[in-house]
Amino acid sequence: MPRIAFISEFDGTDFAGFQSQVNARAVQDVLETALAGLYKTEIRLTGCSRTDAGVHARCHLSHADVPFVIPEDKFPLAMNALLPDDVAVKKAFYVSDDFSSRFGIRGKRYIYRIYSSPVRSPLLDRYAYYCPVMPDVAKMKTAAEAFAGEHDFAAFCAAGGSQTTTVRRLFGVKVEAKDEDPCLIEIEVSGEAFLYNMVRIIAGTLLYAGQGKIEPDEIKNIIESCDRSLAGKTLPAKGLTLEEVYF
Repeated sequence: MPRIAFISEFDGTDFAGFQSQVNARAVQDVLETALAGLYKTEIRLTGCSRTDAGVHARCHLSHADVPFVIPEDKFPLAMNALLPDDVAVKKAFYVSDDFSSRFGIRGKRYIYRIYSSPVRSPLLDRYAYYCPVMPDVAKMKTAAEAFAGEHDFAAFCAAGGSQTTTVRRLFGVKVEAKDEDPCLIEIEVSGEAFLYNMVRIIAGTLLYAGQGKIEPDEIKNIIESCDRSLAGKTLPAKGLTLEEVYF
């Protein structure tokens, strides 16, 4: 059977995450329903990331074994005709039988968005965390420098994860206030793999640094402590988007 991989984009607001779940709407189930409609048979999908409830994706990679070939340029159009408005297939390509969207990737890049203004923005409310008082972005940038590299990130892991180790390697963490809208702050986190709620806790810790609740030079000690209580709060899922998968 040919194996096809494809990139999907979705608004996670009304989903309980990517992975199929009982009695909850999941992106995987919606995609598998479309695949079944397209190929007239049940097809199981494998995704690169489960994503939490409410998390969005601009570039989510999946693969599936399918009974026959549909041209790569036609596949997105055929799938999108069967998908709801909050999910779309952007690109497709055929891969070898040993390709895995779960185990064959080299890393991921996430962006957490914070909107800081005295007046909230209804147009950004689904995709950014609202903070009425502008944090010190320079302090956030300084604090972000401590995260790069391989560390035990136990202090940045929420309870309930199924990982066997809390050691992870991050390629880097960047903080930027957008030129086109200085009220919009983007926290970019890229790495090989992530712990449960890790990016949202990093974002919450950097926000605390910008609010003066944590000093930037404390981040190194927080990482070394492996103590979750010393890091910042877990920011809401709606501000997080999976932007890129490295494969």
